[in-house]
Amino acid sequence: MDCFPPAGPRTPETPSAAHRPSAPGSGRRLRRPAGLVAVATAVATAVATACTTGFALPADGAATSVAASEVVQRQFAAAAAEFGVPQSVLLALAYRQTRWESHQGQPSTTGNYGVLGLTQVDVAAENAATAGRTGAGRDSHERGDGDPRRRRGPVAPGPIAPRVVDSPALHTLDAAAGLLHRPAEQLRYDTAQNIRGGAALLAQYQKAAGGPASADPGQWYGAVARFGQAGTPGRGGAAGRAFADRVFETVRTGASRSTAEGQRVTLPATPGLVVAEPPGSTGSRAVPSTAECPVGLGCDFTPAAYALTDPNDPTSYGNYNPANRPEDGEKIRYIVVHDTESDYAGAIASFQNPAEQATAHYLVRASDGHVTQLVHTRDIAWHSGNKTVNMHSIGIEHEGFALPADRPTWYSEQLYQSSAELVRYLAARFGVPLDRQHVIGHDDVPGPTQDAVPGMHWDPGTFWDWNHYLELLGAPIGPGIDAPPRAGDTVTIAPPFDSGNQPPVSGVPARPENFVYLRTRPAADAPLVNGGGTRADDWSDKAVAGTGYVVADQQGDWTAIWYDGQKCWFANPGGRNARTTSSPLPGLAPLIHLLGLAGRTVLTPRPGLASIPVYGRAFPEAAAYAPYPAIKALPVVALSATVPAGQAYLAVDGTPEPGDFFYDQNINGDAPDDRTLVVGKDTYYPIRYNHRLAFLKSSDVQAAVQLPSSGKR
Repeated sequence: MDCFPPAGPRTPETPSAAHRPSAPGSGRRLRRPAGLVAVATAVATAVATACTTGFALPADGAATSVAASEVVQRQFAAAAAEFGVPQSVLLALAYRQTRWESHQGQPSTTGNYGVLGLTQVDVAAENAATAGRTGAGRDSHERGDGDPRRRRGPVAPGPIAPRVVDSPALHTLDAAAGLLHRPAEQLRYDTAQNIRGGAALLAQYQKAAGGPASADPGQWYGAVARFGQAGTPGRGGAAGRAFADRVFETVRTGASRSTAEGQRVTLPATPGLVVAEPPGSTGSRAVPSTAECPVGLGCDFTPAAYALTDPNDPTSYGNYNPANRPEDGEKIRYIVVHDTESDYAGAIASFQNPAEQATAHYLVRASDGHVTQLVHTRDIAWHSGNKTVNMHSIGIEHEGFALPADRPTWYSEQLYQSSAELVRYLAARFGVPLDRQHVIGHDDVPGPTQDAVPGMHWDPGTFWDWNHYLELLGAPIGPGIDAPPRAGDTVTIAPPFDSGNQPPVSGVPARPENFVYLRTRPAADAPLVNGGGTRADDWSDKAVAGTGYVVADQQGDWTAIWYDGQKCWFANPGGRNARTTSSPLPGLAPLIHLLGLAGRTVLTPRPGLASIPVYGRAFPEAAAYAPYPAIKALPVVALSATVPAGQAYLAVDGTPEPGDFFYDQNINGDAPDDRTLVVGKDTYYPIRYNHRLAFLKSSDVQAAVQLPSSGKR
């Protein structure tokens, strides 16, 4: 069946329309008989399924009942036989590309389509869309120290925004369509043709690599490596091998899952498979690299800019601070996930420009999972917009730009796989816990000052699959107690990332999302908290998968948490959207610590205080600067937020840390007291305050420890 989207261009909605929910009752509705509605719905559903999975409908329009959930499995078998490709290799390759998800024909953030992740990017259109951006408007605040005295130096004139660099990697869908003699657009939406196109490309790569047309999966390593490099032998060879290694690992171990569209796909394990790699491929993995990376990931090192923007001003440098973490006392506590809003090459170019005033430590390429290190982990990259977080974190950028600009949909599986492998390595090396209190998004970083709050970023977005990412980290959201929690319990937000959780987001079609909406009372028609709306960038009314909170109340299918200084409700029927992770044990905190038992620390205002201040950063008190006369103390100023008496919030760590500030004045480190770490006596607990983290002074709080819950109530 040939399926195409409706004719005509998709026009982005204007902000005034796209970001404003419809008023209840607006517009006229025609009443139709219930039976007619049911028939129309069934036919529409069948047609939509046919267009996504590629099977034909019978003449009478009724959906076929013959193994409808096995259609995609049969399409893989047919395509493998047609093009002489081992079915296990084709299945494993698609699993590593998309986990067999079609995403209903919608593109990834880098223009991948269908279960084979074939690419189609209009390079000219993307570059035109970004041509008006300038360095001053992009990430110029990512240093995050909030010091208005520091001069930035003049910004380079003209557009310096990242641009999309054309390559065959952006046009594999067109290449596959040419091999099939089919319209390229058909391969976006028709799963059968998308799979056929991927099989045709793989067969072509096998021939180009000089491999035999063999039924032995072990003879296809070179072709799979080329697929991981979009058919270009010289492009990121190590990444292509890393992709091939993952594919053949899946062939050996097997895989089975149901997709978001209800398709059951299974790849039986072949544990004894012997892979014949092309000559020289094994040895080439051992090429030395200066990158701090897991063995076998094939990382390279491309230094970010450390240079002046004004040759007459030694303070006008970017894009990071030389340091000696963690030996100098700056413990690495967080790993921050970003996306680039550019392609890989454009991001590299951006981070080599000191006028950008921004860089991360690492960059992950979407097409093949290749990792580039930009800044040594010992140094402080300017990536989060918050000095405290920058000092104590490692930032990882992930290639992704919106296609179309206002409708990003999904991140590539290769990107998830490489990023997770990198994070596991970094977490083990620096002792960072693998949970959502420490592996955070840019959207979790608090504004350091009240003025900075509106400009804080919201990447990696509502469609980053935290559930899957945590599974890859080896730290899945645990089962907890699948029952409604009680007031005082701590819970982990855990909506499924599938068709069962598709909250409306302005400007995009229904799709799995990583959050639950928070409302002012326990009802579906209650207003969203903070006057929030359904825009993806409105983080004020969303609780995201993996984040932890203290339960304030429970009524029927609704759970309330303490969030942003108020009681906020989310739908949680049967405990489906949250996991109860610990229960209070009043008065037992000293015993719990004495016994060395793991628990979660919950903070409340110290008795006698009506409310306590919330801070966006953890800077030292003024007295801590006294030994360093050249350093002028930055003020310790709270945000406008507070924690009222009676509310409770989950601490990120069980013990508070002293406020600190790394002074970094001149590019050569030659100013008086330059490159000095100032450590205060005031200590702070980082907490999960709302969508973002925040800080509470330990002198303002009372701490209690809760033990993990287990079993059913």
